[in-house]
Amino acid sequence: MDFNITRKVMPDTLKLDEVVEFAENPEPRCPCVLLLDTSGSMQGDPIEALNQGLLSLKDELVKNSLAARRVEVAIVTFDSNVNVVQDFVTADQFNPPILTAQGLTTMGSGINKALDLIQERKIQYRTNGIAYYRPWVFMITDGEPQGELDHSIEQASQRLQTDEINKRVAFFTVGVENANMTRLSKIAVRTPLKLQGLNFLEMFVWLSASMSAVSHSQVDEQVALPPIGWGTV
Repeated sequence: MDFNITRKVMPDTLKLDEVVEFAENPEPRCPCVLLLDTSGSMQGDPIEALNQGLLSLKDELVKNSLAARRVEVAIVTFDSNVNVVQDFVTADQFNPPILTAQGLTTMGSGINKALDLIQERKIQYRTNGIAYYRPWVFMITDGEPQGELDHSIEQASQRLQTDEINKRVAFFTVGVENANMTRLSKIAVRTPLKLQGLNFLEMFVWLSASMSAVSHSQVDEQVALPPIGWGTV
């Protein structure tokens, strides 16, 4: 009997947390999923630079009081497995994790998980009467899909391209050093950007400035993004 009571109460508790969260901060939300490659080839300097970059993203976002309450960050990693390392939190609540690298590159599954997270979050916004900007996904990888069936990649790519065309998401791809840029260009709609060296710090400063600019605009307003000095097309 106690078990049944627990099962009935838990969903309501989760919804109550949502209600409290949005009541305390009713600002429109600007959600961004960081979709990060943590496969074995990212070991060493790349993963260290990525971790430092995440710290800089937090530092930059909280400098802007409005962005700190409007920009939401989630982190999905993909290696041999896909993990939601950080569910959506506003920038002022964001504590960057320390990531490690190992395994293969299940990119298709990672893309699907990122899109699932966005879909679920949009439902929570609508249920609680919260306006939101077009969600961003920012994928960073040093390779190409590895360790999953081609069909999985194609399915994720088709879903992504449909969501992009219908303006459900803005998906950015950043290739690091040895990334297969030709392969990446076939997965997403937007031309992938090539990171110069391990310049994650400048890239995340740019991302923070871009998300801050969006968060200061009207919902659905077109915003000019800062110039990209950290990468090339």
